[in-house]
Amino acid sequence: MKQGDMTEFLEPPGEDKTTYAAPALEKGLDILELLAEAGEPLSTRAIAERLARSKGEIFRMVFVLQQRGYLVREAGTDRLALSRRLFDLGIRTPRGRQLTSIVLPLMERFSEESGQAAHLVVLSRGQTVVIATTSGHLDATVTVRPGYGRPALEANSGLLILAFQSQTRRRALMRDGSPADHERLDDPALEQVLGEIRALGHRIAPSRDIMAVTDIACPVIGPAGHAEAAILVPSLQRHGWVTDEVAILETLKAVCSEAGAQLAL
Repeated sequence: MKQGDMTEFLEPPGEDKTTYAAPALEKGLDILELLAEAGEPLSTRAIAERLARSKGEIFRMVFVLQQRGYLVREAGTDRLALSRRLFDLGIRTPRGRQLTSIVLPLMERFSEESGQAAHLVVLSRGQTVVIATTSGHLDATVTVRPGYGRPALEANSGLLILAFQSQTRRRALMRDGSPADHERLDDPALEQVLGEIRALGHRIAPSRDIMAVTDIACPVIGPAGHAEAAILVPSLQRHGWVTDEVAILETLKAVCSEAGAQLAL
């Protein structure tokens, strides 16, 4: 490349880069952020109304976002929702790849030995997100697909991860939570619950989602001393079958300890 050819990559002389604008990009990001915050599919008309833009310009952006796989249309309706593409991109970041590449083989070994399903959970935007699962080999287990999540303060894995954070990091992780979540962070009762979890070093509690399931979860502690993730085992209670939760917990603790040690390398 000749020296003169580099001029196209230089900033225009005298132009403040804070004034740069990319209207099409901004409209696309507005649509993605709106659907993420709405928590439900929306029609093109509803998107246009909420963003105070014409239906025509929103339609063009929606068409491109659908083509690129960022939006999907709800079956039988004209409403649109976010696809899993953003989630998939997120877990393909260096941090997400490292966490998954280290922890998933250990989870698979755990599931092979115990027969139990296991879920690798992280926090994102005030929500728990399952980024990897193993199914185990028992004839009845509970599994969820990657991408599944719920409000962090309403999930056993979310409470566990938050228990192993500093106050500052806890608030940062919950920055995108609801106003009610922000209020709960100041509740002494929540601080007591998190303190008890931290003292125990694990969480065993009835599932917040599924009846007859006990969640057994341990944190994966990273080199900085806080929980990077949690591994959760949903233990299914069955007639005529007694699950040894203590044995599951001890094995899970060993797996999480090994995972944390490898993250520190």
